[in-house]
Amino acid sequence: MPHAPRNRISNAIDSLITHLVPSNPHDDEQTAQERHDACFELVRAIFERPNSPSISADVNHASDLIKRKLIHSNPSQALRFSNLYTRLLSLPVLNQKWAILYLLYQLSDSPNPNEPPPLPRQPAAPHGLTSREPSFRDRELQAQILREQEENQVEAENYQGPVLAEPSFREPASREPNFRESVTQRAAGRATGRSTAIAESKTSTPAPPLVSEEEAVNNVFAPGGLKKLPTERPRRNTNAEEARSQPGAVDGSTKKSTRDVSIKSNLLADNSLEFEPSEMGLLRDLPFTLQGLSSTTLPFTRDTVLKLPPTLPVPIVSLLHTLAEPSLLYRGLANFVKSQAKGLLGQSLRAAINNELRSYLTLVATLEAQIRRALSSLDEAAPRGGIGKAGVTLKRCVVWTREATMGLRLMSLISEESYSKQGGQLISLIHGFSTSHGDPVVAAFAERLLADVTRPFYDILRRWIYDGELSDPHLEFFVREQNPNNEKQNESKAKGQASVWNSKYEVVDAMVPSIMTPDFAQKVFLIGKSLNFIRHSCGDSQWVDAYSKTSSKELKYGDTATLEKWIDDAYKTTMQRLMTLMNTRFRLFDHLQALKNYILLGQGDFIALLMESLAANLDRPAGAQYRHTLTAQLEHAIRGSNAQYDSDEVLRRLDARMLQLSHGDIGWDCFTLEYKIDAPVDVVVTEWGNRQYLKVFNFLWRIKRVEFALASTWRKCMTGARGVLQSNDETVLQTWKSTRGTLAEMIHFVGQLQYYILFEVIESSWGELQKNIRKEDCTLDDLITAHTKYLTSITHKGLLGARRRQHHDAQKEAASLGRDASEVEDRNSYMVQLSLLLRNMLDYRDSVDGLYSWSVSDFTRRQEVDTVSLLRKHRPNSGDMESSVGPDDPFFGSAGGVGGNNNIKSEFPALQERLKQLGVSFRQRLQILLGDLAYQPDVDMRFLGVSMNFNDVYQPVRRKSGKAGAGGSAVSAVGGEKQQQQQQQQQQGGNVGSVNVSFSASRA
Repeated sequence: MPHAPRNRISNAIDSLITHLVPSNPHDDEQTAQERHDACFELVRAIFERPNSPSISADVNHASDLIKRKLIHSNPSQALRFSNLYTRLLSLPVLNQKWAILYLLYQLSDSPNPNEPPPLPRQPAAPHGLTSREPSFRDRELQAQILREQEENQVEAENYQGPVLAEPSFREPASREPNFRESVTQRAAGRATGRSTAIAESKTSTPAPPLVSEEEAVNNVFAPGGLKKLPTERPRRNTNAEEARSQPGAVDGSTKKSTRDVSIKSNLLADNSLEFEPSEMGLLRDLPFTLQGLSSTTLPFTRDTVLKLPPTLPVPIVSLLHTLAEPSLLYRGLANFVKSQAKGLLGQSLRAAINNELRSYLTLVATLEAQIRRALSSLDEAAPRGGIGKAGVTLKRCVVWTREATMGLRLMSLISEESYSKQGGQLISLIHGFSTSHGDPVVAAFAERLLADVTRPFYDILRRWIYDGELSDPHLEFFVREQNPNNEKQNESKAKGQASVWNSKYEVVDAMVPSIMTPDFAQKVFLIGKSLNFIRHSCGDSQWVDAYSKTSSKELKYGDTATLEKWIDDAYKTTMQRLMTLMNTRFRLFDHLQALKNYILLGQGDFIALLMESLAANLDRPAGAQYRHTLTAQLEHAIRGSNAQYDSDEVLRRLDARMLQLSHGDIGWDCFTLEYKIDAPVDVVVTEWGNRQYLKVFNFLWRIKRVEFALASTWRKCMTGARGVLQSNDETVLQTWKSTRGTLAEMIHFVGQLQYYILFEVIESSWGELQKNIRKEDCTLDDLITAHTKYLTSITHKGLLGARRRQHHDAQKEAASLGRDASEVEDRNSYMVQLSLLLRNMLDYRDSVDGLYSWSVSDFTRRQEVDTVSLLRKHRPNSGDMESSVGPDDPFFGSAGGVGGNNNIKSEFPALQERLKQLGVSFRQRLQILLGDLAYQPDVDMRFLGVSMNFNDVYQPVRRKSGKAGAGGSAVSAVGGEKQQQQQQQQQQGGNVGSVNVSFSASRA
């Protein structure tokens, strides 16, 4: 060992010995130095010996030692110790369990009230004062101690070192002597070595040596250690008497611990101060205080104030402060239990706390019995009344009530928080202590409290998941009936999205207790809602009652795995039954298929036949349409197509009707098909869903109408090209050529648009819907969500997006996020552009019909002229032919005379200009639409633009302005120019309507 650390260790040992070992003022300097050197060598020997533990760290060995001792001393407590030992092993936070058990084993020999009273302390008489003579009782006890020393003393003629006591049953045989034993033995050895006097005779009085010897024992085992060395006295000349003077034999006796504690109690009694009220009086009143009752010494001035006597010393006041906490907590909890509860869980909490308070009162009653027994056995003549040996003190009462105080503290905290919480919030509060508190005692107490508090909650849960009934009068469950005046509820009703399924019950997230996860709570919500829906909406209450009788189980807190299994079984059974009812009894999937076939124009032969049969009737004004006519035509279309093979349940729901009329509408504008949906299918196809289906049908019906009109005109033009449309005029031929080209472009556009909506949008969305609703674990909520997504996808990709108000809201949101509001796309602009394009194509069809009528009239006129020319050739006086033709002649106006030829020639330029303008307007609007589609994030919508312009014949135009109302700014500009030109043509007499009328008259 280096020199410097050795010096530091030596200095530390010297300081330690000086601090712990008291000096004897009667010793000379040499004796004090010898005592110091002996202590120094002992400490050095302890430091330098190998670090081998004197005991093995085996928790089972320590447990066996305690259990073996309990079997010998108190067999009734051995079983209780086994239970407590099992609970100790289950605590994960304690690592040194064996050390705890061994410490308890070492401390097991606590003072017993039935033991003889401790020996009184006989201090040395300073300044020449002599000590008192021992009484007869003291002498008898001292003689008994000496007899025990003689039985256990090792014979030693000459002292050669520290005398080791025989090992007790609690320690290994190779135990090293402790510090106090070694110091005492060495002091006795030195005293023996220094004694040179001859032993006294046997007839001498033994009382004074006995008193000083017992005094040495008292000094050795005093609470503060060895305060002074034994006084020198003459040695006896016998070995037995020499052995009696060595205190090591006392250490080796089997009653060492009891003697030590008794001596300590006596020392405390000598050093204690008298105070009023005494500790006995405080103990007498303590049971009343712990029950929250006022007493003479400890009165309660208020519910939260306990008054302590001002004459008590500080240590007693500190102990009373600790004991006052459970008293005040008990008073507060007693008032809380008597208070009015807001709900069932509040009542169960008060009942659970009341049960715990009864257990606390049981502890107080046991403590009171101990106190009375101890007070009845006190000796008034003894110091402090003999309370030190009675076994009950204020400090022990603090220890005994420590765990109960912790429980009262936890219950007080829960009771204070419960005033602002109810239902699931209250359960979450208590569960937080169970799972998030580091003290295992607190966690176990909270778990025990939860078992009683959660009973009303699990009763409500059982009725909800097995009967579908919500029995919650105090609104403590996390499932609640929706408020009909709720703003969200009113908004859903206004949108048409409210139904019995999603508008009757709701989950209150704040009331979901922490003992269940959000997914678990959602399952519970769906189970009860499905059972309620099956009972009341589907009319299958018999199945619900049978299911409740066969599957109902008692639910309770604690077994989470079993509860989750029961919930999963109930969830699967309920969802399977509900989906079976919706599919078989109410034929939900057949209704969805019928909506696709008839409302979304999926049944092609039916739609074609219906449109062909209704075309002549729908060309008339809307006011001239009659319901029986529409119904008859609908029946005709059903019987003439494959729709006749559908079930009667589907066909009887299909109906034709007229929408709300407006001025100038014709039948095409107001006609619609309707598919009637009733309960309980209306929870899937809601009022909002019906409006979406109607919107898509009207849009597709307009496209079908344009396609039908353009196809009819195209067939007429192709047929007339081989007959009435032949002309020798190059201008007319060129006009017809450009007209057929534009007409082909429009037919291509309509065909691509119709293909995109019917196949790329509707069919793909339908396939996704079928994939989602055909899953094995599909629930009604999943089906509703999938159907809503299906309709949203159709309206979004089908160019039937949001309204302008929503576009403005999106612009405001983008502006609040710091983005450019002009970049927000107006989905409604596509609908506006398509409406303008379809109207443009219908106007172009009307103009083509006008040109066709003019061509027929021109062909008729030329035929008449040819006929007149032939007549003239065969008449003899052909020169007088013109003069003989009068106004009454049928060939006067049609044969190129003044009455009709000039009028017919003047109509062609107007028609030619009108067709040219409409063609240019169609291309411009189409280019703007292609420009918008080219920058779409959706791939399918970009594909629509590619398919319309696959050969790059059009140049897409990207709109640069994004102002409000500019959804169709470019289109509106084009339309404005065309309207100005049309007004100019009307001023010139180029009215298209008049042209059609004249053409019709000429054909007639």
